[in-house]
Amino acid sequence: MTPLKYLSAYPLQLQDQVRRLIADERLGEYLAKRYPERHAVQSDKALYAYVMELKQQYLRNAPGIDKVLYDSKLDVVRKALGLHTAVSRVQGGKLKAKKEIRVAALFRDAAPQFLQMIVVHELAHLREFDHNKAFYQLCEHMLPGYHQLEFDLRVYLTWRELGANQPV
Repeated sequence: MTPLKYLSAYPLQLQDQVRRLIADERLGEYLAKRYPERHAVQSDKALYAYVMELKQQYLRNAPGIDKVLYDSKLDVVRKALGLHTAVSRVQGGKLKAKKEIRVAALFRDAAPQFLQMIVVHELAHLREFDHNKAFYQLCEHMLPGYHQLEFDLRVYLTWRELGANQPV
């Protein structure tokens, strides 16, 4: 039985369905059918505007974001797909914190739904720091169907790790 590291927390029945798609070499086809489009958010500037639009729509009162960018080292170095940080600096006698959101560069070429899911996830951390029930309720509020998208993203990462050479 092939271990599916991105799907290990899901029921065995779902894992077996993904294994069957892998065995039949139909996983890429499944993903291409569900997510045929690519988004146009290619630059850090466009990503910042995209994030700020979602923040304004759902989290007006949340702390501001100073920097948003694609990070090419993120998924390799930190084993993360998105990251929110508060960088603290001493300026004179004051301590200033700048909030950043970094999105793994692999999402430049992903489906728009996957980019939106990652951004919603990182924005939710502005209100809820832990992955608790309130966190996932906020994600679901900002992006209905969040849980299905998270599962499909994990399927996409599995497909990508298998070294699939066809576009999705």
